[in-house]
Amino acid sequence: MHVSRTPAEAAAVAAVTARPTGPDNAGGRPDEDGEPSHPGPAQPLFVPVRPCRAGFALRVFRTPLGTRTAVAFTTRRRLSDCLGQDVPAVRLALPAVRALAAPLGVGLIRVDPQLTAPPVRPSPEDAAPATLPTLPG
Repeated sequence: MHVSRTPAEAAAVAAVTARPTGPDNAGGRPDEDGEPSHPGPAQPLFVPVRPCRAGFALRVFRTPLGTRTAVAFTTRRRLSDCLGQDVPAVRLALPAVRALAAPLGVGLIRVDPQLTAPPVRPSPEDAAPATLPTLPG
């Protein structure tokens, strides 16, 4: 399966799936849990979750165009910079995030997204008045 990534996402995925250099991987074989398109070990990412009755559930977000997406971050700081300090997260490799997102119909995984916006709320000026003004006459 080919996944279209932005250059920043490709660099982030390459950074977390880089092949180790050392005696453990002297043969250059990909590890079992490695990303198929990027052989090597899959480093754990910080994945935002929400508490539920069974424990925790993967949080799903939307892109600016409305497409459902899961997100993952290479560092805890990037997660808290984007989503806030108190967001619960678990450490999962990218293939595990894909496996959790697939049954939800989510095929897009964003690694280290940087642009977020709070939910849209009407400002007090946009709110309709509670009562209509009475006109003289």
